[in-house]
Amino acid sequence: MNEVLKLSGVQKTYNAGKPNEIRVLRGIDLALKPGEVVALVAPSGAGKSTLLHIAGLLDTPDAGTVSFVGEDMTGLGDRRRTRARREDVGFIYQFHHLLPEFSALENIVLPQLANGVARGAAETRARDLLTRVGVETRADHRPAALSGGEQQRVAFCRALANAPRLLLADEPTGNLDPETSDRVFGTLLDLVRDTRLSALIATHNLDLAARMDRQLRLDQGQLVAHQRS
Repeated sequence: MNEVLKLSGVQKTYNAGKPNEIRVLRGIDLALKPGEVVALVAPSGAGKSTLLHIAGLLDTPDAGTVSFVGEDMTGLGDRRRTRARREDVGFIYQFHHLLPEFSALENIVLPQLANGVARGAAETRARDLLTRVGVETRADHRPAALSGGEQQRVAFCRALANAPRLLLADEPTGNLDPETSDRVFGTLLDLVRDTRLSALIATHNLDLAARMDRQLRLDQGQLVAHQRS
């Protein structure tokens, strides 16, 4: 089977040709197999968010290609890229970004409605996802009434609402205390493995990274296999 995600020779430079030029990515090669969970280990400012944005078709590289399930997405138009993001890519960020005026359930239903799913089916899937992460009793609560860990679990469910093939997460538990982070991250891993999707998860927490299938380190714009000390 084709890799879910494949980056080949991806480069990205900001302020190209200017004195303050910053070469963020210097020829990134990366392949994610179906069902594989990969840690992207990098400190703040190393370019991990840029890499995730390019992998998730939110940004384009200056050079190189981004292929998704065997299809080169690099030169495609905005409409096709938007459809791929909506249908096949889930995003999780450090902060939950839930819509405050809607309940936990509604936050998971809305992206499905935008993807053409009938409301009844969308609500059924939303409740199933909330049950999987253990917050089904909080379905009717708005984000302000949820704890930080509960909010992030709802964000996990929202990212998986449309059954994507690829999950991209940028410090998904970085806004939580260590104990809650460890527990919530375990929930995320269980959810990812149960649904057999591929995931690229950026973190600077080496203990969390060690729980994934393999670890890659972003160092001076290039990816290298990470070795624990």
